[in-house]
Amino acid sequence: MATKECIAMLLAGGQGSRLMALTSKIAKPAVSFGGKFRIIDFSLSNCANSGIDTVGVLTQYRPYQLHEYVGSGRAWDLSEHGAGVSILPPYATQDGGAWYAGTADAITQNLDYIKSHDPKYVLILSGDHLYRMDYRKMLESHIEHDADLTVSVMPVPWEEASRFGIITANPEDGRIEKFTEKPEKPDSNLASMGIYIFSTDVLVKALEEDAVDQRSSHDFGNDIIPKLLGEGKRLYTYEFHGFWKDVGTIASFHETSMDLLGDNPEFDLFDKSFPVMSNDSTRPPHFIGPDGRVDDCLVSNGCRVYGTARHSILSTDCYVGERAIVEDSVLLPGAVVKDGAHVARAILGENAVIEEGVKLGSVDMTKDTAVVGNDVVIGKGE
Repeated sequence: MATKECIAMLLAGGQGSRLMALTSKIAKPAVSFGGKFRIIDFSLSNCANSGIDTVGVLTQYRPYQLHEYVGSGRAWDLSEHGAGVSILPPYATQDGGAWYAGTADAITQNLDYIKSHDPKYVLILSGDHLYRMDYRKMLESHIEHDADLTVSVMPVPWEEASRFGIITANPEDGRIEKFTEKPEKPDSNLASMGIYIFSTDVLVKALEEDAVDQRSSHDFGNDIIPKLLGEGKRLYTYEFHGFWKDVGTIASFHETSMDLLGDNPEFDLFDKSFPVMSNDSTRPPHFIGPDGRVDDCLVSNGCRVYGTARHSILSTDCYVGERAIVEDSVLLPGAVVKDGAHVARAILGENAVIEEGVKLGSVDMTKDTAVVGNDVVIGKGE
């Protein structure tokens, strides 16, 4: 197989337990977002738009729907001969089998895949963040610095810094001087985005040594990066200033979804210069009934609206019945709001049903967002 300059390893095995009912049956990267997309679409689209045509997708928790959705990668123009998407679940060996023990262990278990492509560089990504990034610029920075590892970072509010891996870097050239995973008292507000470019020889050596270290938790932030720093390796930052969100909680999922609406959203789904691609199946156009009203909404294919939808996202194949009202809400694919029901500031899971006349949620911002899981039916007595 021909040598690749850079391949991507996309970590997509997370359970996403903080999304509660939305991930009870599917992995977090497979959760629908933005109407016709799933969360993993954003990382895969970034790869395609950045000219990185070989992507290993590492899955683990409830992987079936994710495997079916990603397929060969054709929807993201990642299925060319000698390239494409490969699904990489945990597997059994002569010594047995186990789930990935950490982010580094996940890559370690797939070193054969990396070596088979013989890349000069390996890009490691998370499959559950919402952002638009040209990885070529980060790779150019890595090559320019002759770096062993480049970590993508972005400034975060100081009050949030303790939630991240925090990096202290030389202000003149960006060389990393210190890395602390979720410090109680951070001395910097440069947060790691969990996006790494390694020179392959450095990555392979570090992972092979980590694999036999019984004290290690086999994690990039906790183990690999501090070890490389201690060895005096050349670690640099690549500072990112665009839109980047971890939609890993119900609050952030709802807030970021609502941010997609309005005249000038910070993250523009309609940007043709760096498009977000999707494997959404072909569905009929959406239909607005004679008494249907839609205001400030994203309405996806296959939707039928006979009632009122305001400031909401209606994913593929959603239904809003007569006299029903949906406001400040996110309806995931196939969600049904029957005649006369009122849904406010809520997230309805895939194929969830709100029966006739039911009132769910509240526009009161002091109350938590209402969440209904996939396939759940909320009846008049609930």
